[in-house]
Amino acid sequence: MGCQMNVHDSERFAGLLEDAGYVSVPEGEVADVIVFNTCAVRENADNKLYGSLSNLVKVKEKKPNLQIAVGGCLAQKDRGEILRKAPYVDVVFGTHNLDALPVLLERARIEQENQIEILESLDVFPSTLPARRDAAHSAWVSVSVGCNNTCTFCIVPALRGRERDRRPADILNEIKTLVDQGVLEVTLLGQNVNAYGVEFGDRYAFADLLRACGKIDGLERVRFTSPHPRDFTDHVIDAMAETWNVMPQLHMPLQSGSDRILQAMRRSYRKEKYLGIIERVRTAMPDAAITTDIITGFPGETEEDFLETMDVVSQAKYSGIFTFQYSKRPGTPAATMPNQVPAEIVQERHERLVELGNAIAWEENKKFVGQHVEVMVATGEGRKDSDTGRASGRARDFRLVHVSRSDIDGVEQKIRPGDVLTAEVTHAAPYHLTADKLIAVRHTDAGDNFEAGQRPSTPGVMLGIPTLKK
Repeated sequence: MGCQMNVHDSERFAGLLEDAGYVSVPEGEVADVIVFNTCAVRENADNKLYGSLSNLVKVKEKKPNLQIAVGGCLAQKDRGEILRKAPYVDVVFGTHNLDALPVLLERARIEQENQIEILESLDVFPSTLPARRDAAHSAWVSVSVGCNNTCTFCIVPALRGRERDRRPADILNEIKTLVDQGVLEVTLLGQNVNAYGVEFGDRYAFADLLRACGKIDGLERVRFTSPHPRDFTDHVIDAMAETWNVMPQLHMPLQSGSDRILQAMRRSYRKEKYLGIIERVRTAMPDAAITTDIITGFPGETEEDFLETMDVVSQAKYSGIFTFQYSKRPGTPAATMPNQVPAEIVQERHERLVELGNAIAWEENKKFVGQHVEVMVATGEGRKDSDTGRASGRARDFRLVHVSRSDIDGVEQKIRPGDVLTAEVTHAAPYHLTADKLIAVRHTDAGDNFEAGQRPSTPGVMLGIPTLKK
């Protein structure tokens, strides 16, 4: 559940469990171990976890040896509350001790009692742990963990800790190993990814890292998430524009277009600076697709504040907006602020924002009709693929594209996740393109690996990163 960092960490859970002798269970079978990796950013995340846990009560009654583990941000925040609400959970562990999962499961099994272990600081850097990845063609690569920002709505710094950066050589070595296993695309991850280098005092470190990725043979696509406008420099823009395999895609969180609300959020930029970044990115990369995060109904937000946000959306012409209705998170300054916005007003503003975002995204997507796009086929991108016979994947700018599996010159084409297609766009919707004219198929090692059931994996401490002292 939650962000891309949780996806990265879940791959580590899978690697740890495989190293301990576990195997994944085929779909439809009841597992011996179920692990939840949780989010705590919004109230809905709590509801999702506890709802999922309640669904397992009868399963565990029928299978008493079933073990349930809960990790991640909500575990770090709620700690003993999880066992109070769901006493049948066997293991609770936090964000700072991912490596403890197999040991805690074994201890719970032997001692026949719940185990809870929450550390206050990072024990082992997650990227040193073994990983088992689902995709053959793409991989998440963490450049840092934690965040030094103090946004008043965000609980992440309290749960993930202050920023810790990996050494550039270790990041690049991990990427090279993945490419050797057939990976074509990597996404660099950090809670504030473009602040990378702050721990060792190099303000050019992230731009240099992007340029270094351009020198790795076989690495076709590089993405990163999520940056913070405060740390987004011209050096990074230049590196994106000048590095061939860094994709023309940018996710730049706005949160609000009102300077007054940005100040209350403790976001260290204002509307004019934000729009200036967008303008410089579009000047350097005219075809860049830009997405964002926006919160509606932050405490004290007036109609005028909201209209400032709508104005930024109109000017920025986002290809997609991730919209969030503000919800109180205990432990954040915003939770105790006066002038909390009524839920019905938050909802109404959210609906207006979504409507505007959809309209802009649709107009931007219509410009692609008749154009050729390069699509890297992915797994799990299109739920209707089995019905439509289309393959789904991402264009270079990360737009979702559904591609017809039609023949080329009468020859049936075999298409696997990881293969790269060229197709002509025939239809546009607000958040996807349809390309029913297949032009070319490039088979890749990643496609071969997917077909053979092989996934990229990394052993623990492969890169020689020392375990952090407690």
